[in-house]
Amino acid sequence: MRILLADDHRLVREGIRTLLEKHADLQVVGEACNGWESIKLAHELSPDLAILDVTMPDLNGIEATRQILNENPSIKVIGLSVHCDKGIASEMFIAGASGYLTKECALEELVEAIRLVMAGKKYLSETIAESVVGDFVQPNSYGDGIKTPKLTAKERLVLQFIAEGKSTKDIAGELDLSIKTVETHRLRIMNKLGITNVAGLVKYAIREGLTSIEK
Repeated sequence: MRILLADDHRLVREGIRTLLEKHADLQVVGEACNGWESIKLAHELSPDLAILDVTMPDLNGIEATRQILNENPSIKVIGLSVHCDKGIASEMFIAGASGYLTKECALEELVEAIRLVMAGKKYLSETIAESVVGDFVQPNSYGDGIKTPKLTAKERLVLQFIAEGKSTKDIAGELDLSIKTVETHRLRIMNKLGITNVAGLVKYAIREGLTSIEK
């Protein structure tokens, strides 16, 4: 199995690679340190599986998953996160991921998840499985058993960039949008979330796993 590994921490990538290299049928064919790079490598390498850190700079794992699978739906994706949060897990599955594990799990659990996902099954880390299953037993206000995101994919990306300190001009350049359009997105985000300042947006982005920066 040809695997793409994406995480902004080199030590994490090295640890996972070392584990996977112990298994003759698992091969890491590429490593990325952010979401954009993972999309580029997925396009160039067409791996069987991509293991993506959910919280990466420049483009988070949720948005990277959407774009990777939009171009190549045959690639399987497993999300890794420090967040033991059912909402973030749900976002990854909505984006198209087949598995989600917290970084607290044993590395051997990742190998098990890889094999199950490649066999066409879904995998959810035991640390949050019970909580997610609870949503299906007792559906939330949206009535579908999954937390529906308040923000669109583009709005979530704009929010991530705002939280990372990028200027309106920089965001416009990154997303090939006009400055006015970015300002409109910012206003809509604030209105949807009921947040009136940038500090509040940063806190929300960190809580939702869109960025790992600390304020």
